[in-house]
Amino acid sequence: MSTLSTLEANSLKGALEALLLVSSDPVSAPALAGALDIAPGECASLLAELKVEYEEANRGFQLREVAGGWRLFTHPAYHDVVEAYVLSWDTQKLSQAALETLAVIAYHQPVTREVVKGIRGVNSDGVIASLVDKGLVRELGRDPQRGQAIIYGTTNAFLEKFGLRSTRDLPDLEQFAPDEQSRQFIRERLSGRSIQSTLEEQADDLDEERELLDTDVEDVEAVEDLETLVVDETSEDLHDED
Repeated sequence: MSTLSTLEANSLKGALEALLLVSSDPVSAPALAGALDIAPGECASLLAELKVEYEEANRGFQLREVAGGWRLFTHPAYHDVVEAYVLSWDTQKLSQAALETLAVIAYHQPVTREVVKGIRGVNSDGVIASLVDKGLVRELGRDPQRGQAIIYGTTNAFLEKFGLRSTRDLPDLEQFAPDEQSRQFIRERLSGRSIQSTLEEQADDLDEERELLDTDVEDVEAVEDLETLVVDETSEDLHDED
């Protein structure tokens, strides 16, 4: 019998904490149970107990179940302190453009690049490619109704980054904005805005373009008719002179 299999409940909890602390990704209950040589059901119960204990003790961190596994997170109550400290490291964070694009994809997925462009008002191909490289966005397939355009959605890494169990738990994404400018953009451009409204705007633009083209065609036809009339009259005058 292994040493871990003889551990008491409190010692097992300590072992679970140690495993969670060294894990950079969410770890499933079965995987943790395997590492401790205990039944998955027992492991799930211990994880639930730890979660409650942290909450009742008002610790600076929480244990959450996200993206199919368990992971330790800093407590939301200390968000401002942690944010200021982390940003002081001058580490890479999402730019305003990346955050805006991620918000569009998260709330409107599955979505094509054209729809993202329509909502943001600028080409977002490079930003989308960057989000794919960061593992926050992935290709979900192609849309046969839009010329096989690639459709995008968020990943498990996105859920993990924002502490979500699924996309159904999406809050107002503006709370993750790095600055007031980003928050203002998300409030004004994304709140309550749907793909349908964007498509309707694009359709209106196309209608306006068609009207302009039709007007141009009518003008050209009118000029051609006038030229034909002038040629005919000139020909008649020449015949009269003869």
